[in-house]
Amino acid sequence: AEVGRLRYPPEMPGAEVKVYKKVDNVDLKLYIYKPADWKPADRRSAIVFFFGGGWQSGSPAQFRPQCEYFAGRGMVAMAADYRVGSRHNVKVADCVADAKSAIRWVRQHAAELGVDPQKIVASGGSAGGHLAACTVMVPDLEAPEEDHTISSQANAAILFNPVLILSREGLKDHVPRQDWEERLRERLGTEPKAVSPYHHIRAGLPPMIIFHGTADNTVPFETIRLFAEAMKKAGNRCELVPFEGAAHGFFNFGRGDNLAYQKTLELADEFLVEIGFLAPKGESQP
Repeated sequence: AEVGRLRYPPEMPGAEVKVYKKVDNVDLKLYIYKPADWKPADRRSAIVFFFGGGWQSGSPAQFRPQCEYFAGRGMVAMAADYRVGSRHNVKVADCVADAKSAIRWVRQHAAELGVDPQKIVASGGSAGGHLAACTVMVPDLEAPEEDHTISSQANAAILFNPVLILSREGLKDHVPRQDWEERLRERLGTEPKAVSPYHHIRAGLPPMIIFHGTADNTVPFETIRLFAEAMKKAGNRCELVPFEGAAHGFFNFGRGDNLAYQKTLELADEFLVEIGFLAPKGESQP
């Protein structure tokens, strides 16, 4: 399972494939999973997953199991490909632009996708969780050639050990200096603050839930705790679910008897029911 998750190009049996953006001679694709009883006239909630891999690598196949699960629950579920450093020699700012393009494309094509344009959820793991958070809260970094009257802001976010603080500005005492900071600046293609979700916390943001391992050595749990605290202080709905002793990537399909995979799905499902994006299990979808 672990190997298939990382394969690129991804193997996505059962997915419908659409190009959401052409950039630098690359066709960026969405791999779309629809419910069995889907019809074009539906107004379903949608979820778009962004894979992890440090903005350098990774595969949309990482979230195929989650896509299949949510399609089974009545959502139009998608895994997005986006440009990464190792394949396209891009910076993090370009990854963010691609993620925003994906959300905008789904909203623009909501009618043909059978999707409610105000019920688009962004999700992802690690670097992909960062991108999902950016579509919810980071302004600018939009692809210049797109129709900006159509919003690229997702309506909710489900984040799996995401990167949420990319600058230590205003946080020096709380966030230990990471040895990757200088390297990071080169990778970003912009000022760290511009792509740091924490630094764009304000009132009126969409609801989110975050799953994070307390023993994460890649993205320190403390940074996520600070983020969730500041989000709540600003009056936003932000649930942080700590997984005691769990390391980075704990939520992936194929890890540890799939216990965390199952648990994160269950809690994500409950969250979507609570915010009115999904009907409770056993009831027909809204």
